[in-house]
Amino acid sequence: MPRGGKKGHKGRGKQFSNPDEIDRQMRAQKEMEENPGAEKESSSESDEESSSDDDCESKKRSGVEGLIEIENPNRVSQKNKKVADVDVSAPRELSRREREEIEKQKSKERYMKLHLEGKTEQARADLARLAIIKKQREEAAKKREELRKEKEAEEAKGKR
Repeated sequence: MPRGGKKGHKGRGKQFSNPDEIDRQMRAQKEMEENPGAEKESSSESDEESSSDDDCESKKRSGVEGLIEIENPNRVSQKNKKVADVDVSAPRELSRREREEIEKQKSKERYMKLHLEGKTEQARADLARLAIIKKQREEAAKKREELRKEKEAEEAKGKR
C-alpha cells in the first residue's frame, strides 16, 4: 500500500543533498574557522564593516538559522538586568488577581465598619433580635425574683 493509505500521499518527495556539495561546504567552513585572519587581509572593506562581520561570523548558528536570516517578531528575548539598575522603590504593576484580592479586603473592612455602626440591614436585624432577647431575659429575671420573694414569704409564715 502506498504512503498515505488508499488516497495516496499528498506531500513532496524527499530531496537529498548532494554529498559533494556537503563536503565543499564543510571544507569552506573549516578554512574560515582555522584562518580568520586570511579573510581580513583579502577583504578591502573598512575596519568598521569587517569588525561587525567578524561578530556575526563568530556566533555559530545551528541548523537552518545559518541559512535563513529571519527575525521572529513574536519571540521576546530575555534581557538581564543588573542589580544596580533595578529600582526597588518604584511601584510595580499588580496582577488582576492581586487587585481583586485587595479590593475584596477593602470592601469587607468597609462593610464591617458600617456593621459596627449599625447602618447595614444585617446589623439592624441583629440589634432588633438583641433587643427582644434582652427584654425576654429581663422578664425572666423579674419572674424569678417574684418567685424567690414568694418562697421567702411562705417560709417566713411556716416558721411562725
